[in-house]
Amino acid sequence: MTSDKPYLTGHYTPLTDEVTATELTVEGVLPPELTGRLLRNGHNPKPGVTPTHWFKGSGMVHGIRLRGGRAEWYRNRWVRTPALDGAPYLTEHGPDLTASVAGTHVIEHAGRLLALCEANVPFELTRDLDTVGAHDFDGKLRTAMTAHPKEDPVTGELHFFGSSPFPPHLVYYVADTKGEIVHTAEIRGATASLKHDFALTRRHVVFVEGNVTFDPAERSGIPYGWSDRQPSRIGVMPRGDDGAGHIRWLTVEPGNLLHVANAYEDGRGRIVLEGPTVDREGFRLSWNWWVGAPGRGTEPAARSYTRRWVIDTVAGTVDEQIIDDLPVEFPTINERYLGAENRYQYAVSFPDEQGYGGYGVVKYDRTTGARRIHRAGDGRLPGEAVFVPADRATREDDGYLLTVVSDLKQDASQLLVLDASGLDRIATVHLPHRVTAGIHGSWVPDGDGDDSEA
Repeated sequence: MTSDKPYLTGHYTPLTDEVTATELTVEGVLPPELTGRLLRNGHNPKPGVTPTHWFKGSGMVHGIRLRGGRAEWYRNRWVRTPALDGAPYLTEHGPDLTASVAGTHVIEHAGRLLALCEANVPFELTRDLDTVGAHDFDGKLRTAMTAHPKEDPVTGELHFFGSSPFPPHLVYYVADTKGEIVHTAEIRGATASLKHDFALTRRHVVFVEGNVTFDPAERSGIPYGWSDRQPSRIGVMPRGDDGAGHIRWLTVEPGNLLHVANAYEDGRGRIVLEGPTVDREGFRLSWNWWVGAPGRGTEPAARSYTRRWVIDTVAGTVDEQIIDDLPVEFPTINERYLGAENRYQYAVSFPDEQGYGGYGVVKYDRTTGARRIHRAGDGRLPGEAVFVPADRATREDDGYLLTVVSDLKQDASQLLVLDASGLDRIATVHLPHRVTAGIHGSWVPDGDGDDSEA
């Protein structure tokens, strides 16, 4: 495909076919304990379709099945929503929450695979990645659903929200381990600011409102833009059924955050929140890339630097600072530490706004301040690195990082399995074609109910 849209070229060139391949070639030795499926979602418009924004490309989910030291299969499937066949989001009856691109994330909860896009309801998939249909939690989900729900590693509950440029701007939900919504609350004080992600600690829910907010004049199809008039704020809400009545909004420095690395309460009871953020110029460069406009950066994540906020809810203050000068995105952690103090974080590094630097998988040691990078190599873009704990882990970083690499020089892709402690390569799985650079994904380990053939 030839196009002047950066999100349809290079690493982001869409695939034109759905394929299934079995018994994939493996270099190195796959740890036998890696028994399950790596699932990854991303934007992949159908042939002949040129979306007006990167985020408007239809979702395609990729799956890689590992078991017994073998890579049993790879398959890729479009999420077959009404939008895939051209159904509009806005209708004469209002928004159609099922007209989703479903291209941001894919998760598993309560035995269901869900493809997610924050402007819509989820779409359920089968284990073979075929589309079942829209999932609204038996009618209890009456808003869109964030693409970044959080599963509490202690309770197994799924926490998530729905946001909208129109009131109610923010609705918070909790689903139990059976996948049933057991708590819903409208959050007072929220605005039309874009809320893509949020954080969950042991005692609080943390919402982030940056300077990117609803802009009806934006013509790309994603009606948001930077506004100096929109205050940048953090909302801290106690967990529990009555938490929404006690939310507190605290002003922070201008910026915009898409993805949270983690948040937790420290020994003094303060909330520590971290994640990559952009300033006004970083947002401008990134947005222009996302829509294919002049004056864009060389990558979709420009000037995206990791920031730390330390929130003292008693004093009502927030201390914040940029803690690294490396452009990164797609932060991940060992999810067993979600909401608790973690030592290690991982991310994907990008060249800076002048094109300097390179692609890699980054590991941060938050205790020592050390940074380690697994360099992907020239023309090789790794995707979000998903952490999988080792079976008998004794340390936080005992485990593996799984990342799908787009290799432009070879016009190919591989699944890299890295040792999460040192970032050394353990194994490479060769995929049947070059996989379009994507967004988010999940590791779904085998469970008691798994079909031995799937």
